[in-house]
Amino acid sequence: MTAPIRHPYLDHPGPLAFAHRGGAADGLENTVRQFRCAVEAGYRYIETDVHATRDGRLVAFHDAGLDRVTDGAGLIADLPWSEVARARVAGEEPVPLFEELLETFPEVRWNVDVKAEPALRPLLDLIERTGCWDRICVGSFSEARVVRAQRLAGPRLATSFGTRGVLNLRLRSWGLPVPLRRSAVAAQVPEEQSGVRVVDERFVRAAHARGVQVHVWTVNEPQRMHRLLDLGVDGIMTDHIDILREVMEDRGTWV
Repeated sequence: MTAPIRHPYLDHPGPLAFAHRGGAADGLENTVRQFRCAVEAGYRYIETDVHATRDGRLVAFHDAGLDRVTDGAGLIADLPWSEVARARVAGEEPVPLFEELLETFPEVRWNVDVKAEPALRPLLDLIERTGCWDRICVGSFSEARVVRAQRLAGPRLATSFGTRGVLNLRLRSWGLPVPLRRSAVAAQVPEEQSGVRVVDERFVRAAHARGVQVHVWTVNEPQRMHRLLDLGVDGIMTDHIDILREVMEDRGTWV
């Protein structure tokens, strides 16, 4: 069988180190300031989330509402960009537009969790307009949203599996003959879910046999990082960017 062609998004030597929300442990998640900290620490892959404002502007933000991490309030989908722009994360940093991030950090590759359906089309339009097909991987907990992204953008777009794809890959790793689409470039998964182990040697082997990388979130303890890298996972997402860098430097895999 011919080996699948690797998407340019994954064209990086060694395991991938992802700064989850730029390094959420520092308290300024999904802000330009925190993303800059990650870049200055040597990270070239950053995980973020996107929502669309009421007037269709795409913002990098995790929650549906502003209340948890900013001094603002309300659902992003109900607010115009002008109002979201006034909110400050931890009372300090503005909520960035995703387009601003692409321009500010041209060397970064972004792993983008599309949090709500209204954000999908603006994201794909932005990727089309900027030509950043090799810099963005799209994922979502919504299987339907991932499938729609794949159908709209085709193979130019790197995507991770949705929930059904991950489940089927897990079943395949147990030897069950379930269907598995090969359109995703990665399975981005927790090490465990509801007390059930997701990532083990068989899961990694099943993914690699189909040309699919395994990226594990969100891993903050060095012992777990070492264990997962020993299993052969292809990427780790962490809130603690200093710890993951130290682990990978110790292993000689920090690039």
